[in-house]
This record gives sequence, structure tokens and C-alpha cells, in this order.
Amino acid sequence: MAELLALPSQTALTDRPLRVLVVAESFLPQVNGVTNSVRRVLEHLEAEGHHAVLVAPTGPESYSGFPVVHARGANLPLYPDFRIGLETRRRLRSVMERFRPDVVHIASPATLGYQAAKAAQHLGIPTVAIYQTDLVGFAERYDVPGGARAMAALTRRIHTRVDLTLAPSSASLAQLRDLGIPGTSLWPRGVDAQTFHPVWRSPELRQRLAPDGRLLVGYVGRLAPEKELHLLTHLADDPRYALVVVGGGPEEQRLRTLLPGAAFLGVLHGEDLSRAYASLDVFVHTGRHETYCQSAQEALASGVPVVAPRAGGPVDVVRDGVAGYLYEPGDGRDLAAYVDRLASDKLRRRVMGLAARRSIGDRTWGSVNTALVDHYRDVVATRRTPQRLVG
Repeated sequence: MAELLALPSQTALTDRPLRVLVVAESFLPQVNGVTNSVRRVLEHLEAEGHHAVLVAPTGPESYSGFPVVHARGANLPLYPDFRIGLETRRRLRSVMERFRPDVVHIASPATLGYQAAKAAQHLGIPTVAIYQTDLVGFAERYDVPGGARAMAALTRRIHTRVDLTLAPSSASLAQLRDLGIPGTSLWPRGVDAQTFHPVWRSPELRQRLAPDGRLLVGYVGRLAPEKELHLLTHLADDPRYALVVVGGGPEEQRLRTLLPGAAFLGVLHGEDLSRAYASLDVFVHTGRHETYCQSAQEALASGVPVVAPRAGGPVDVVRDGVAGYLYEPGDGRDLAAYVDRLASDKLRRRVMGLAARRSIGDRTWGSVNTALVDHYRDVVATRRTPQRLVG
């Protein structure tokens, strides 16, 4: 068993690079909110001179100069391309003993994150968990008997074991509070203000998608049941709109049947994704179980007004009546009414598009990840039993 020694003073901690073990339920080649956040965190840690190791079910051998340890896992039946981590606590302890982290960052913890939290707790290593997936909401959406209760119990088991849980929105903080989880704080998601920018608006793409000049109304994200994408049918028959769907997932074939006139562009990356966002006239989001709604934030950065549910993350992300509109969750008619309000008023769309871009000014990845490192230092310095694993 490794020896445990007292941590250096808080002053010393602020003067030296940190050693951060990041444990992620998802990573490349999967492209989703968890993967994107983990990538940005690792890139920030590398740029600021910290040391890190990533533990994830998938991924390259290294990322941003840091090694990636592949956790054992299994593929999910509904998502055959998605691998869930099923690593043993013993092996996770071994990784921690070798790397000797100051803090363990657990991204969107579920099965792998739960084992990591227990291993870190056993070794006395401070932990920061990122609440990013509403497991309770997903269970409710899929109507699994007893699923919501089980997911609530799992969420409590995980997040009561960590020193600090960072939630992306006020709605998420309220949910965690209702579950009786202590030690929470707000940590929003960042956005790349250059990758997502109005300058990427493409007349060529707009001409290809709507040669008759219709307004481009689009969604970007995972095509899955919990996203409630059937609500887009309330827009499908309006001759003013050309519907655009970007993304992939198990609902794609059903959505192609429901929305035969929509343009399905598949999963896009890089400049193709930048152009797709910026070329929209209105961005719509349909799912009510978003802890943050990063796609809405990327649309705002692209200068596109957003229509999203008045629930979960969008309540914080979208300034209602300024950068877009929030509609009654699950109400397709209310969604369509707000899209109509934007479609019918070009000046309103223009003013809201400018406000959308301005609204992300303090949400760059640099600023939110600087705050994250401050959270790391706080939990290390203020842990009730201040210990750090050494050789």
C-alpha cells in the first residue's frame, strides 16, 4: 500500500503545476458533450503546464501530450458504437498509485466514474465530479419501470462520495439539491468563439439546402429518443422553412420517415460544422433533459437566434426574448409559434442574432477552464483530511 503524506500548503499549491487524473465515461471517437468538454480540459491543462492522465473506455494512445489509459468496457445495445467503462476498482487504484494525482476529475460519472470515486476515496485523493448527464431524466423519458428511482440512487451514491460536484446550470444545481447532494457549485460549459462565429455563414451551403430561398431552420445534436425530435414535425409542413438536421444516432431512420423533406447532413466536424451552424436562420432544440445544451450555445456563438425548451440548461444558456425564445417543454405548437415569430420578422432575427453572439462573451473555454483549475486547487487545499498520495 502506498504511503499517504500531508499536502503542501495552499500557497505552495497555487505556485506549482497540478497533477490531474481525468476519468471520462466517453471519449474519442465518440463525439458528444462529454468528449468535447474533456478535450478542452486536457488542452487547457497542457497549455498551462499541468500534468494529466486520461482514463476512458476509448480513445487514441495520447491526447494533447497526455497518455490515455483504456478502461475495460462493453458496447451498449442501443448505441453499438458507444463503449461504456466497466473497469475494476483495483485497476483504477493502481493507475492512481502510479500517477500520484493531486486531484481526480470525474467527467459525467456513471459506471466508470462510480468506481473511480470509490478508488479515490479509498486512497484519500480529492475528487471533482462534473455533472453532465441527467440520468434520472433519461430514465423517465425511456419509461423504464423503477428506472428513475434507480438512477436517482446511483446519482446520490456517486456524488456523495466526491469532494465537489460541478453542475453546468441552475436547473442542474436545483436537481442535485433535491437529491440531497452536498458540495455543489456552478461550472458552465465553454464555447470556441472562433470555431463558432458568424463569419462561417456560407451562401453556397444555403443555396444548396434551400435553392428557393426558404429560411433554414435546423437542429444539431444526437438523434436519440430523449431529444424529443418528433416535435420538429410541427415545422415540417410550413413552406417557409427548409429543415436541416445535423447529427447521427438510433432515431435517424425514424426521423427520416417523420421528416421526409428535411436535409439530413449526418455528423459534421470542423469547418463543415461551423458552416452548418452559421448558415442557419433559426436554431431549434427540442429535448427538455439537457443539463446545459452546448449545441444551443454554439448556435448563439454563430450569431443564430435559438428556440429551445424552458427547462434544464437552456434556461441559463438562452436569454429569453433577447437571444432567442424559450417555449413550453414538449409543446410543438409553442415551438412553432416562436419559430414563426422569428420567421415573420427579418429585423427581429437580425437583432437577436447580434445579441446571441454578444451573449457568449464570458463563456470562452479559456475562462471556464481557468475557473475549473481554481476549483481543483480549492478541493485540494480545503479537504477535511488533507492528504496526497505519494510513492
